[in-house]
Order: sequence, then C-alpha cells, then structure tokens
Amino acid sequence: MVDSQYYLPNDVGISALDCGEAFRLLSPHEQLYAHYVSRAAWYGGLAVLLQTSGGGDISLLHFHTYTVVTGRIRKESQCVILTSPAPPQAFLVYAAGVYANMGNYKSFGDTKFIPNLPQARGITTYFSGNCCLEDAELAQKFLDSKNLSAYNTRLFKREEEGGKRHYEVRLASAVKEESAMDGEAESQCGRFEFGEAVFEVRRGDYAPLMEKAAENLEKAKAYVANDNQRQMLEEYARSFRFGSIDAHKEGSRYWIKDKGPIVECYIGFIESYRDPFGSRGEFEGFVAVVNKAMSARFARLVSSAEVLLPELPWPADFEKDRFLTPDFTSLDVLTFAGSGIPAGINIPNYDDIRQTEGFKNVSLGNVLAVAYATQKEKLTFLEEADKVPPLPFSEPAAFEVQVGLHELLGHGSGKLFVKVMRRPALFSQVSSWYQGSETWDSKFSTIASSYEECRAECVGLYLCLNKQVLSIFGHEGEDAEEVVYVNWLTMVRAGLLGLEFYTPESKSWRQAHMQARFVILRVLLEAGGGLVTLRHTTGADGRPDAIISLDRDKIRSVGQPAIEKFLRRLQVHKSTADVEGGRALYEGYSAVDDAEPHHFLQLRDTVLLRKEARKMFVQANTRVKGEAVELLEYEGSAAGLIRSFTERFPEDAEEVESALLDLSKRDAPCWC
Repeated sequence: MVDSQYYLPNDVGISALDCGEAFRLLSPHEQLYAHYVSRAAWYGGLAVLLQTSGGGDISLLHFHTYTVVTGRIRKESQCVILTSPAPPQAFLVYAAGVYANMGNYKSFGDTKFIPNLPQARGITTYFSGNCCLEDAELAQKFLDSKNLSAYNTRLFKREEEGGKRHYEVRLASAVKEESAMDGEAESQCGRFEFGEAVFEVRRGDYAPLMEKAAENLEKAKAYVANDNQRQMLEEYARSFRFGSIDAHKEGSRYWIKDKGPIVECYIGFIESYRDPFGSRGEFEGFVAVVNKAMSARFARLVSSAEVLLPELPWPADFEKDRFLTPDFTSLDVLTFAGSGIPAGINIPNYDDIRQTEGFKNVSLGNVLAVAYATQKEKLTFLEEADKVPPLPFSEPAAFEVQVGLHELLGHGSGKLFVKVMRRPALFSQVSSWYQGSETWDSKFSTIASSYEECRAECVGLYLCLNKQVLSIFGHEGEDAEEVVYVNWLTMVRAGLLGLEFYTPESKSWRQAHMQARFVILRVLLEAGGGLVTLRHTTGADGRPDAIISLDRDKIRSVGQPAIEKFLRRLQVHKSTADVEGGRALYEGYSAVDDAEPHHFLQLRDTVLLRKEARKMFVQANTRVKGEAVELLEYEGSAAGLIRSFTERFPEDAEEVESALLDLSKRDAPCWC
C-alpha cells in the first residue's frame, strides 16, 4: 500500500475562490486590464511545469484533452489514460492535485503524490541532475562577479572542456539572440572564463511561454489606470522578452509607486523557496481586486508602523533609517498562477529596492476566508477544551492579525549592513557585513527563506501582544486576549505539524514556513516554565497520538521574553551578514532527533499518521466576449478544478501544449 504521505485523500478540501462580486464591481476598463494581466500570468505560470518534476510528467496534463462533465471525464483525443466511463473520485482528486500544484509534487512540501509509485522526494529543475552544492556555490560567485541575478536562471553542467568545468546559465526569455539589449553597454550573454571553469550565459529558457506572457502584458497597457501601471507593464514585458532582472526591478519600482490601485497585480520569477540553494525564483503572477473594508484595518496598521517598529527587540541602529510607508491592502484573488496560493505576500524580494525604496504588503482575503477555517474534528493534537469555541471562530481572526504583522513589520523591518554605508561608529562594533553585489538570499543561501519566515513569524507573535495592534484589528478586552492565545496556540501546533515536512533520510526540511514554525516550537519548549507542554498519548482509535498545550497565563511572563531574545539574535545575524553564527543558531533549533524528552522523530510518525491534506483552490477564468469581459466560475470540487484548467486556454491549447512537450523533451536527459 502506498504511504499516505504520497497520495491525496478523496475528501481533501477543495474550495472555490469567490471573487464574483469584486470583479463585477469593476468598470469595463478595469475588467479588461485584469483579464489581460491574468492571461499573462496564466501563460507564464505554465513555466512552473518545467521548473519542477524534471520534465517527465508534462504529458500527464494534456490540458486540452479532457472535458469534465458532471464529474465524468470524456476522452477527446488520442491520449488515453482512463478507460472507465465513470472515473473514481481518487482519479479526479489526483488530476485536480496536478493542476492545483502545477505538477505532481506538492507545492507545500515538495512531496510526490502520484498514486502507486515509490516514495520520492520532490525535485526541481533549477539545476541539471549532475550538479551539486559545490556547483551551485561556484555559479553564485560567477553570477555575482557579472552582477547577474539568479532569480530567472537555471544551471546546466556540461562535459568538461580542456580540463575545465563547463556550465550553461540559461535566462528565461522570449528572445534567444545573445546581442546586447537596449540600455546595455555590452551583452550579459556569451562565454566567460571564471577561474578553473567556463560559463556560457544564454537566453531563451521557456521562450514560447515568455513571449505569450509579454504579448498579453502589451495588450493590458491599453487599459491601465495611470502612467505608473503603463511603465510597470512595459518593464515586465521587457524582462520576459530579454531575460533582464534589471528590467523587472525597474517594473517593481513603478509597481511600488502605484499606490492604492483598484486592480492589483504582480508577475515574474518571485519566490525562491523551492530552489535547494535558495536563489532562483519560481514563476508566479497574481491579479486581485481590493477589499475596501478589510484594507482599512491594514491601512491603520501601516499608519501605526513607525510607532510599533521601535517596540521590536533590537537597537535602533539595526532598523532602517526611514520607514518607507508601503501599500497594505486586502485583496480578493481573481488569478494566482503558480504552484500554490499564499495567504499574504510582501514584495518585491529585491534587497536593494526593499531597503531604500520600499515594498508592498498584500493580504489575500478570499484565501484567508476558506483556507484557515478549521473544522473541529480536524483540530488534531489539541486538548478537547481547545477545540470548542472560541478557537474555531477566533482562528481566522488571529491569523488575520498574524499575517498583517508578519508581512508589514516582519518582512518590512530590519536593516542590512552594506559596506558602502557610512556608519563608522557602528561598523567599529560589528565584524561582518554585506559587500558588493551580495544579497540576503545569496549570502545565507540554503537557509535564507526559512530563516526570514521564522523572523517574520516571531515578529507577529511578539507584536500581537501589543494592545494598540489588537485594537487596530477591532479586538479589545477578553476578545483581544483570546486572539493572543489562539495565535500562540496555533503557532506551537503548527510547529508540531511541521514535522510532516522533515525528511529523516537526508536530515532536511522540504518547506520553509513549516521549518520556521518548528524552530519557534523548539524555542518555546526550551523556555520551560510550563509554557508549552507536549506529550505522547494514545488516541480513542488505539493509535499513537499527541497533545500540545499552552498555558495562557505564561505567554507574557515566559513566552514573550523567549521570543524577544531569539528574535534579537535572528536580526543581529541577518543585519551583519553573520552566516556562520546565523546558520549555527538556526540549524541547531531545526534539528530533529529522538532524544528525550520529546522524541521528535517518533512524533513525526504520529503526525504523518494523522495529517490532514492541504486545501486546494478552484479559480475563475475570464473571457472577452464582444466588448465585455465574462467571468467564468466553477464549483468547489475536483471536477470543478479540472474544468477550470481545461477551459483556461481556449484559443491556443494545442500550440501551448506542443511547446511545453517540446521544452520538456529537450531537457529530459539533464535530469537523469
């Protein structure tokens, strides 16, 4: 029998993302803008199929091949993978999972979920199969020397030439020519000697998809609301055509300046969670509509940020000289193309822009509404008293507070010391800093993503104790205390659930956020004083179980000082580019063993035994009909999810599928 880690249960939660009312309130002009940026996102998002699964599973999709009719799949081409006239629910769920994750590896945890295959750990195709950590480190040094970002690259190791290692760095772009683009003194592409290695930088990765994304961004320009949006789209299209991260950075600058748009969007190679080295971004693009009521609460949090930032537990020298007031809006998602949908986002991820020009925060309201409302029977590992109201009702409210603090004051806080800074007094007190083109991601590499998520989560826990913060979100008195308790309890439970994403064989973590939450659990257990209690039990079904509990009376007396101390250490290591100290701290708390008193490896088996599958989301499609845009909505089921995807590319499905298969076959030998 296949281990339950490796298949999706038939009753997995599948919910439709409701954006109908928000979309219908847009003007026709705004709807067309949303439509064309959505098309760009959907085309570009297909690149994720080529960024994961090693190219071997592209043929599983054949997204134009099947039509879903009332839960049945009808064959429409020569591709036959199912002969039963009434496909079982297991097949529908599996197919829905492939579409939801853009491949048959879970986007949240990188675990293969194809039925009846051997256990396998998730892979990416950012590196050819013959690359190792040493190759990734050498490539990063080469990219730094050329002032090239790794975000939109892949690395292929070729046969040696003349005794030298030979690599190909491939840039995602529609254009394949290697000549200099407008604004470049010389081309970034070409052949370069670097020490005992040779690097060839080439354009043209995912070329057909990048061209379609750029084409639709050009169409969206006719419907922009202002000049910032126009220039933003121009730079994004330029980035996708020529493989230029500098152009994408320029587009991001215009995006930051576009304050309070009714239709919000962002697109590109963004998050580096799934790169084993932590530098290459997975493609994603979103289009969403502002939820004005919830955005008003986030606006009040932004206006209080300069008062709240000094409350964070590090010296003023470790905080940015000036807080760059960002947009912080709650949005209802219309389109989120990629391998998964988060609850909140803080972007752009470019350190040089974030430190000096700013960022935006986004909370995805219609995702929060369905993703974090947990049924009582699925609240595993809690005391019975914690499963009854107010917990099921307070959890979404607590998560809204945590997301707001995490994104705005977590990811939005803290300074990076760079050598060019003129702070002689401070630099006499520190022994390390960032130099040249070094960034947080390139410096801390394999731990950067999870470390930063942990820092942001700690900021959320720490500041949710602030009465002013709770009041901003409408929580006073006993209600406020309940939100604090639920937030902290949810975090320590998430730390226990995080063990699902640890792989004992390689002693590695497969998911940045869940590693971060396990680290926080370890910190709070270490604090002692009876704050957190974790014990092994036997469930009513006779199988192993566990109970985690939190003493609400000790959150401020024991928990707050523990988080304060740990958060300060995280920030100091980050600010001063102290990789050695930061890695020792973070990897120490990330360690999973079977030592007394908690036996975490044994607990991992219990967590796997009782785990609940992550919810999947059904998204709407848009279609131009005459001079109007039609919104196509689908039921929240496996059949609805499949139908939404099969109807996503009505005009050119065969062309796009052919391009995907060609790209997949070209590189297939590289993953062996």
